[in-house]
Amino acid sequence: MTCPLLGAVLLGTLGVCVTAQVPEMLTPPVQVRFDSVDYRTFLYWTPPTNSTSLQYYIQWKIYGESEWLDVDGCQGIQKHQCDLSTVTSDLREWYYARVHAVSPPSSKSAWAISPRFSPRWDSKISPPALKLNITEQGIVVRVKPPRVLVRKIHSNLHYRIYLIHNSGEEKVYEMDCCFNKLSLKELDHKTKYCLQAQTMIPLQAKSSARSSLKCVNMH
Repeated sequence: MTCPLLGAVLLGTLGVCVTAQVPEMLTPPVQVRFDSVDYRTFLYWTPPTNSTSLQYYIQWKIYGESEWLDVDGCQGIQKHQCDLSTVTSDLREWYYARVHAVSPPSSKSAWAISPRFSPRWDSKISPPALKLNITEQGIVVRVKPPRVLVRKIHSNLHYRIYLIHNSGEEKVYEMDCCFNKLSLKELDHKTKYCLQAQTMIPLQAKSSARSSLKCVNMH
């Protein structure tokens, strides 16, 4: 008896067909995406539904290159994120990443690929932190810029300060990166003022979200 199937084994005078088991294909992860704030960049994904105890393997490459490279520290992990800050540190490049799931010992999914990512254009910038001091003349506003890496990359950072009267009226002030202090004078006494700030990158026409409201009551 002749067996055309893969793995045929002839035992004695009887033909016995043994078919090698094909590893079960898992459903691949979905919603693979980059998320980057102040050039600290992570890859996130959503695991396959109805799956437990999966391991994930992450690779990356530069746009235009053919070779995928393993991400150190993100091989056989169980969490649903991977820090790609180091491999995406060249702001001039565009990047892809991909992830697949493995259920030991042999089941695995196809690769799921992210959209293309540019740290220069796609990384969000944080708003500055505000510190407020009340003086006899008004309010002294000091800003704490985003993380050091942002300041190193962008030497031309500006800050926009929003002064909001309790009536809802809003005034806007601009601060140069070289000055981290702004004095607001001629304010109404016994009045509540709230302030917010934005980080501005003029050369990229890029700005952060506004910071959370910080309020003070004038004496």
